[in-house]
Amino acid sequence: MAALLQVLVPDIGDFDDVDVIEVLVAPGDRVAVEQSLVTLESEKATMEIPSPYAGVVKELLVAVGDKVREGSPLAMITVEEAAAAGKLAVPAAKAARAAEATPAPAAKARAAPAAEPAAKAPAPPRREPAAQRGAAERGAGPQEGSPLLGTRRAHASPSVRRLARELGVDLSLVRGSGPKSRILKDDVQGFVRDALARGGPPAPPAGLVLPPAPHVDFTKWGEVEVRQLNKVRRISARNLHRAWISIPHVTQFDEADITDLEAFRRSKADEAKSHGTKLTLLAFLIKAATVVLELFPPFNSSLEPNGEAIVVKKYFHNGIAVDTENGLVVPVIRDADRKGLLDIAAELAALSQKARDRKLGPEDMAGGTFTISSLGGIGGTAFTPIVNAPEVAILGVSKAEMRPVWRGEANEFVPRLMLPLSLAYDHRVIDGADAVRFTTRLKTVLGDIRNLIL
Repeated sequence: MAALLQVLVPDIGDFDDVDVIEVLVAPGDRVAVEQSLVTLESEKATMEIPSPYAGVVKELLVAVGDKVREGSPLAMITVEEAAAAGKLAVPAAKAARAAEATPAPAAKARAAPAAEPAAKAPAPPRREPAAQRGAAERGAGPQEGSPLLGTRRAHASPSVRRLARELGVDLSLVRGSGPKSRILKDDVQGFVRDALARGGPPAPPAGLVLPPAPHVDFTKWGEVEVRQLNKVRRISARNLHRAWISIPHVTQFDEADITDLEAFRRSKADEAKSHGTKLTLLAFLIKAATVVLELFPPFNSSLEPNGEAIVVKKYFHNGIAVDTENGLVVPVIRDADRKGLLDIAAELAALSQKARDRKLGPEDMAGGTFTISSLGGIGGTAFTPIVNAPEVAILGVSKAEMRPVWRGEANEFVPRLMLPLSLAYDHRVIDGADAVRFTTRLKTVLGDIRNLIL
């Protein structure tokens, strides 16, 4: 006898409203355990959701374009009784809650005739601006110049509250469209759109008020092409902008002599190849940075939101900025202090390939304590990287160059391979003198690879 079991979205990390970008099966298909059913796209990665059961797909509960979250129903699968032994069907109450929390499938919303171009589709009814609704509830409008102030108790998830903090939105002014008036991300974003449409200031972080960017019709001067940014670039742009305007950046420039390091790296190329990996300069940078971070704990910390204390991490998870066709992503090498150079090199190669294939999961990019952005393979002499908040420092590395360096003891110039370093840091946590001490120690470690074992 067969059992009909429901497949729900498993734990996908701290993400809500994740897009369904691909449906990999159809009703009637027979699937095996761990066979992928759908592909989801989060802020910076795609992930495939596997089937926990072997059986036949009875019904699909999502379509491309839908938004789901942990616990959202994906499909109904008919499982043979023997295969279903030990498996528990989803309790009716839990399934009802998941269905209530999940937006209606986009497929239903797209039931309108497809002949009409999407750009000409009738716009949904415009909501009353959230600020006006909040004012009506309180009997008075917000004060001019402070459109984001309010007092109403807000009902929202932690991720929505985080988004509101990032955008500087007071949730007490936002009316929720979710179950029991719960505030959703769309409600927060709609509030900001309404504020901009009224010509008021956009929602800035930490009380900073910026005028909206003026609209420019570039077609007046010639032909143009509009290219939509993909999701990775949109999210990156938002995060980078927030970090740039909320963190007082200072960049310390320096150079490291890596002549001997490079000779050592080349001498170990065959040994690394025998272990199935390639020993790159970046692996040495990760290890060297970790050694120096142990000596300078504030560089491996985060500033508390109230600005009154820092959280110093006792673990060392180095983020590595990876350039992909879809934008910048930052996978994390965990516990670099406990790994050797060959282990780091192998993990770095695997994560970089996953990034290029868009296969990084949320855990691959979570928990970083310090970031390294290496542009040496492309070129350049120096740059000012943006701190990857909530971290407080980031190391930029440019292209190494062979140059004459004066050696006073020999009274001559000698050719040395010099590596440009750009250390950007949060000046609220790190002083300039400490930044110089950090780069000076890093130069020492890179200059003599034996310092890695001290």
